Amino acid sequence: MLIKAILLGLVSIVGVIDSRLIGRQNVGRPLILCTLTGLVLGNLKAGIILGASMELISMGFVAIGAAAPPNMQIGSIVATAFAIISGASKETALAIALPVAVAAEFIDILMRMIIAQFGHVADKAIDEGKFKKAQHIHVIWSFLLNSILYFALIFVAFYFGANSIKPIVNSIPTVITHGLTVAGNLLSALGFAMLLSTMLSKKLFPYFLFGFLVVAYSNLSLIGLTCFSVLLAFIMDKVNYGGKKAAK
Repeated sequence: MLIKAILLGLVSIVGVIDSRLIGRQNVGRPLILCTLTGLVLGNLKAGIILGASMELISMGFVAIGAAAPPNMQIGSIVATAFAIISGASKETALAIALPVAVAAEFIDILMRMIIAQFGHVADKAIDEGKFKKAQHIHVIWSFLLNSILYFALIFVAFYFGANSIKPIVNSIPTVITHGLTVAGNLLSALGFAMLLSTMLSKKLFPYFLFGFLVVAYSNLSLIGLTCFSVLLAFIMDKVNYGGKKAAK
């Protein structure tokens, strides 16, 4: 249990590396983190399935200005670990992920407030001509403090809560688990709707409608539809921009 708790803590640091050290490379997305969580806990298939579902929820969350969306990195890892250990349904895991993500974001905001205080130290270092120190404060210190926070949250949640999860789940009344299932299904639809609200336009709507009709009437599998979409995107790129690239 100790080794798994440490490994899950390291999985959470992947999310920190993505956003705070190497830029936004999308390796900290729920799909990746849930898959790694499933790998650590010996159920890769469940990790991938839950990751795809968590991705539907979080793809519509965008940090704009001071608005801080739920921390789906922490939420995804905790919910996936919860589901795999307890044998809970995917929908139950989805319903649990969001409140955990909201709580984690509050803690993350507190950490940012603490990190912001180091800005004064960086300012003083710049005034003294110690530019390397100021760079380390902004890049290295911030990364290390966030890594410690993420690691501690996941380690404590898993190491001290793993043994008590299954009895708690078994004691939950059926009516509540059924409600969580319904809520979990709604969350996936809500996340997708949030994404569509930002990208739908007169130019893109025909593609959306075309994809909807293909899914509804072709009986294609998800993999088949994905391959078909990639091929269509490639063709449209050649049609729209192929001539311009050749001219250059």
